Amino acid sequence: MSLDLYAAYLVACLVIVVVPGPTVTLIIANSVRHGTRAGLMNVLGTQIGLATMIGVAGVGLTSLIEAMGHWFDWLRLAGAAYLVWLGWKMIRSSGAGETAVSGPRGGFLMQGALVALSNPKTLLFFGAFFPQFIDPARDHGLQILIMGLTAMLFAAVSDSAYALASSRAGRALSAGRVRLLSRVSGGFLIGGGAWLAFSRR
Repeated sequence: MSLDLYAAYLVACLVIVVVPGPTVTLIIANSVRHGTRAGLMNVLGTQIGLATMIGVAGVGLTSLIEAMGHWFDWLRLAGAAYLVWLGWKMIRSSGAGETAVSGPRGGFLMQGALVALSNPKTLLFFGAFFPQFIDPARDHGLQILIMGLTAMLFAAVSDSAYALASSRAGRALSAGRVRLLSRVSGGFLIGGGAWLAFSRR
């Protein structure tokens, strides 16, 4: 991959990272309610999910996923249901008035990984995105590895910044405002799940 091509890829990654998705909403909500460590564990879990997606895309299984037909739709609906369930749980727990809420079963790391993996469109996105920047004359595997690590680095820096900023903001917020933010975040997760459920494959 030439430097010019890699520079174009960096710009594309930056644009993608600027638009927050369900994982960012989850990281912000947990950082505000549970502190920096919870948010950073979500970030680590998201990185595991992202690495899995990139690895599958790099191996070239996106065509297999596309050929799965209705099974792909079931996977998409399962991911959507998980996001809606997380959002509803945030909204419901925030109304109880507690300031310290217990963490999710399986821990924040597992939760971050599940949310990252809950959108199989990410896999197809990388499968379509990577080829645009691959130099056919060079080692494909090495180029995919470089692009994958770059995407993960961008996501890690961005998500960690959200976690740190949100945990600091959370310490300055009153309990009522934390509950309001939790309800809003839960609403965003439910909206993301609905979008995933009703969007076309």
